[in-house]
Amino acid sequence: MFNKRDQHESEATAGASRSSETASAPRPAPRSSSGTAMIGPSINVDGKLRGEEDLVIEGKVKGTVELKNNSVTIGSQGDVAADIYAHSIFVDGTMDGNLVASEQVVIRKSARVKGSIAAPRVSLEDGAQFNGSIDMDAKGETLSKAFSGQKSASGSSAGAKTESPHSDTGAGKTGSEAGKQVSH
Repeated sequence: MFNKRDQHESEATAGASRSSETASAPRPAPRSSSGTAMIGPSINVDGKLRGEEDLVIEGKVKGTVELKNNSVTIGSQGDVAADIYAHSIFVDGTMDGNLVASEQVVIRKSARVKGSIAAPRVSLEDGAQFNGSIDMDAKGETLSKAFSGQKSASGSSAGAKTESPHSDTGAGKTGSEAGKQVSH
């Protein structure tokens, strides 16, 4: 009867200390549900990045980025001076270096790219700035060296039949015949 106030105070104090323990306990960095990591606009990275999740770069990166099974996106604020090896690469910002993708490279209209691109599929949007070379040979030396031992997501392999998006130009041809690009 006389100690009821003391009991309530001690319970409140215990509850407060539990919540402060929870609040001060180290928590893992927040991750989006899609498994995408982000390098924010105030972050500078110099060195080699490797991993097994998609990456969005809005900061500055120098060196090498290897996410061979994942996608790399250079956001509009991103400034990259590196060689990038990924499944798919999307560029909105500034890129100086080699882009090597097992599936595709997309250079969007806001992008400024200087360097070489090696990928089976390459897209340059109207308005994009690009200075460099493009190698779209899926069986070429650059892609073979970079992705040796890995099968592309499209499932194409040497000797397999590959259909082009235009049924009258690639159907029935072997992978090496269908992979040839024609410029107009």
